[in-house]
Amino acid sequence: MSLLWRGRGIPLAWLLLTRQPARLTIALAGIAFAGILMFMQLGFRDGLYDASVTIHKLFDADLVLISPRSVSSIGMAGFPRRRLVQVMADPGVAGTSPVHWNLLLWRNPQTHANRSILTLGFEPTDPLFTDPALRRQSLALSQLGRVLFDEQSRPEFGPIAKWFREGRIVETEVVGKRLRVAGLVSIGASFGADGNMLTSRETYLMLQPNTPAGSIELGLIRLKPDTNPEQVTARLKGMLPNDVRVMNKQEFIEFEKNYWRTSTAIGFIFTFGTAMGFVVGCVIVYQILYSDVSDHLPEYATLMAMGYRLTGLLAVVAREGFLLAILGFLPAWLAGEGLYILVRTGTKLPVYMDAQRLIVVFAMILLMCLGSAAMAMRKLADADPAEIF
Repeated sequence: MSLLWRGRGIPLAWLLLTRQPARLTIALAGIAFAGILMFMQLGFRDGLYDASVTIHKLFDADLVLISPRSVSSIGMAGFPRRRLVQVMADPGVAGTSPVHWNLLLWRNPQTHANRSILTLGFEPTDPLFTDPALRRQSLALSQLGRVLFDEQSRPEFGPIAKWFREGRIVETEVVGKRLRVAGLVSIGASFGADGNMLTSRETYLMLQPNTPAGSIELGLIRLKPDTNPEQVTARLKGMLPNDVRVMNKQEFIEFEKNYWRTSTAIGFIFTFGTAMGFVVGCVIVYQILYSDVSDHLPEYATLMAMGYRLTGLLAVVAREGFLLAILGFLPAWLAGEGLYILVRTGTKLPVYMDAQRLIVVFAMILLMCLGSAAMAMRKLADADPAEIF
């Protein structure tokens, strides 16, 4: 035990940090603030991306057909429905579902204001969704003029869910035609649409009588068990004309996310906000470490006069930066979790803490602290032993 005690090093970096508790508290508060800012910016960005594919994830499909002219969920173009008939010729295909997809004007039955709502039209008996509850509710659409309203839509559409639960008959107009709410579903608003409505294909064509005959915006393809999706995709691409695009479900999801990531300012704004949090943290940590090195410059010079190498003293400053990164990350993580809950409650955005974001933010905080420590180390080059006299 005595040998272990004698071999124990002095925690110089920790002693230097804790020597002035007020300065340490300010440093940790600054790092935590920068970390919280990065957590929130990345959380908002990824939450908006995830919100844009809420419906995409619910589809029971292995492959998807869309028009090459489609740009996103708010700009879907049509293609011939007969392409799904051709798809059935492939031995790996088990079934298909044609879907109409468009933004239509919903009239608030209380205020009579119009607002765009994302509308999906499909055959009620088709297994369109992976959620069994949605499948069962879709059967209520068999009657013409009936719709299912998304209860998570924004309140601007009216108190539809409240009225329906009270047992009232809820009717409204969509593009000037009378409809009745036959039930409620829980899907969630997306970044491109403030609300969702499900209808039968027959009701959709009643609402959109000018839809070209046999035209659809989305084709869902289900494959037989133990079928290789990549092989089926390759066969379909070789068989179908160039008026359709074949992709798997994940590619369909990424197609939507990529639109909001590259064709809008969302990605740039929130990434820029993350970078600003990183810069703010760098400035705070650099000021703390630079002040610490400056205040203890005579002590560092004394250690050098005693035989300590400059590299060893530089390692002390590096360890200070590492300790600041660890201690500053923990409160940022906890505060981020709390703020994510607050955001989910207030905005319905799917903002969650995941392992990837934790790693990214911790890596940025670590780089921030070690980079600032490296800049502060330059002051040690001025630590002339002669300064002790």
